[in-house]
Amino acid sequence: MKKLLLLAGVVLAFSPVAAQQTPVPSGDVPAGFAYPIEARDYVRREVMIPMRDGTKLFTVIVIPKGATNAPILLTRTPYNAAGRANRVANSPNMASLLPQADEPFVRAGYIRVFQDIRGKYGSEGDYVVTRPVVGPLNPTKVDHTTDAYDTIDWLVNKANLPETNGRVGMLGSSYEGLTVVMALLNPHPALKVAAPESPMIDGWMGDDWFHHGAFRLANIGWLGSQTGFKGAGTQPVSGIYDDYEQFRRVGSAGAWAERSGYAKLPYWQRMVAHPAYDGFWQGQALDKLIAANPSNVPTMWEQGLFDQEDMYGAITTWEALKAKGKAGNNFLVMGPWRHSQANYDGSSLGDFKWNGDTATEWREEYLFPFFDQYLRDGRPAFTPPQALIYNTGANRWDRLAQWPLACEASCAAPLKPIYLQADGALGFDKGASGGDSYVSDPAKPVPHLPRPVNFGDGRWGAWLVSDQRSVDGRTDVMTYQTAPLTQAVRVSGAPFADIFAKTTGTDGDFVVKVIDVYPDDYPNDPKKGGYQLAISQDIFRGRYRDSFEKPSAIPANKTQRYRFRLPTVNHVFQPGHRMMVQVQSSQFPLYDRNPQKYVPNIFLAKKEDYQKVTVTIERGGAKASAVWLPVVPVDQPQAR
Repeated sequence: MKKLLLLAGVVLAFSPVAAQQTPVPSGDVPAGFAYPIEARDYVRREVMIPMRDGTKLFTVIVIPKGATNAPILLTRTPYNAAGRANRVANSPNMASLLPQADEPFVRAGYIRVFQDIRGKYGSEGDYVVTRPVVGPLNPTKVDHTTDAYDTIDWLVNKANLPETNGRVGMLGSSYEGLTVVMALLNPHPALKVAAPESPMIDGWMGDDWFHHGAFRLANIGWLGSQTGFKGAGTQPVSGIYDDYEQFRRVGSAGAWAERSGYAKLPYWQRMVAHPAYDGFWQGQALDKLIAANPSNVPTMWEQGLFDQEDMYGAITTWEALKAKGKAGNNFLVMGPWRHSQANYDGSSLGDFKWNGDTATEWREEYLFPFFDQYLRDGRPAFTPPQALIYNTGANRWDRLAQWPLACEASCAAPLKPIYLQADGALGFDKGASGGDSYVSDPAKPVPHLPRPVNFGDGRWGAWLVSDQRSVDGRTDVMTYQTAPLTQAVRVSGAPFADIFAKTTGTDGDFVVKVIDVYPDDYPNDPKKGGYQLAISQDIFRGRYRDSFEKPSAIPANKTQRYRFRLPTVNHVFQPGHRMMVQVQSSQFPLYDRNPQKYVPNIFLAKKEDYQKVTVTIERGGAKASAVWLPVVPVDQPQAR
């Protein structure tokens, strides 16, 4: 009986009558639900800031809770302002919410601001890649200069942001660095200090898109993801893991664009229409624009010595400003970093470990006090060295009152040529006249990394410090090296490749690398025995040997001179090491292949245009191929 009664109770509990006593809601997602925010040590605001043309830009403002009279740190980005200010999603701690590099500014109570540039993510308007300044290339009345001005004007208005002290500093890396430089062209009076980090300055000469006319396939995927979508984008899928094989199989960059859909993108079309260094590129070269209109804003220019994307802009702009007499408020920093590594851990790169966390050291001991003195009252004065450059051979920072230490003109020391010699030798004497020949075959281009090469395989960031033994020994790579050094050799400045060569074709590329060869036996790190570390390397497209703006065919079988600047170095070749120079005619798929037959536009080259050629490097005599090195005394004094 008890069991029957119990069963009846259970049935009653689940009967329709009982169910009516607990009604099922119409939905389980209530309107306006949000997690509690009382524990946050900050206030987060999202606003739409109006520009002078009425366009509103999405802006994230993160304010320390209880802040008053606080300075502002501003970054303008094409990479999602909401995401940039949400490193650890919805963290209650401002330091965790914001990027790692912001930590010293968070501790000091700064207001942090990120803004989507026009046309991207939450901002209104039309997006234009690296939007040119108002003028011949931009017929509108707005650009990054005016947008930065209008944004700062809104931020320092206490009616909009009562917590501020009315002072703003700007920083950002890569594209974000470009927006900092643009703001300096007509700075708002409240912009007190700036730091462009690895900024995009000249996309043709040496930053993202080209190097001396050779197109960089490595960055091609960015273009679709950035311009094909207003928000986060994707890159096309090829179905081939090895990018070396993918790009070789399809042919020219133009053929790849047709297959992937890129040919429909407006910026791709503009790039294809301007393969040479014409007014389209010259009009956007920010080093020239800044030098013609220098600001008085104290500025720290940062660039990585191994920046695989933008290793041209910061140093070139700093040099241009120095030449204009503006060294007093412009300072140079070059660390042993990949692209944008200055904002992360800087203790190592690839197989190389540095003397501590160099990036954090720079941010804490140089960048922050440099900003803080201009953005808060009563802060200690701080003057950084004119140039703070890491010495990648001595594994230390060099603090220099003057830089470069050696150059073509107006330096304490001239450049010194090291000559390619017979039998693969290298030395500071010309040696006997002669030539070394190799066959350059576009069907078998020299890879920039051991195959398979996939730009998403994790090697991209550190590839510039990869071991060059992976190509040494190929018949299409000419290698020249010294005997083991009996004393140290220091180089500090920009080397220049100076190659005399002839080819059986009518076009061609030249890649030149300056390499530190480690001793065969290296007890401190045995796996580095014999390591070939390229401390400087770059490419030059032969059709531009006489003019970057007006290319011309190379006369077949006639010696021509190819002289071009290599990336900046600050390095000591230690005793027991060797100095090496490698010369080759391709570096693929980092750069597109040269057909080696002159065609009007290499973007549009056909498969039948690609041809095998024989290249001869001249040695000795009046046509002595060399690399002009910025050799200086090893014991160069440090700045105090």
